[in-house]
Amino acid sequence: MEATFLAEMLKAAGFGEQVNSFSGGTGEDQFASFHRQAVADKIAEAGGIGLSEHFLNAILETSND
Repeated sequence: MEATFLAEMLKAAGFGEQVNSFSGGTGEDQFASFHRQAVADKIAEAGGIGLSEHFLNAILETSND
């Protein structure tokens, strides 16, 4: 779940977009999403940004109420 969130944040930040003489086209957009997801997966595997821990704590707090 954290990796999916990170991939969306990377997309919003423009990660993977290229502006040069080789850029552009539908194929680039499609493969850029694979690249963003792979990077997000690696970030999450390396410990992420702590988002999943916050989600877990919030779920546990609501289930205890």
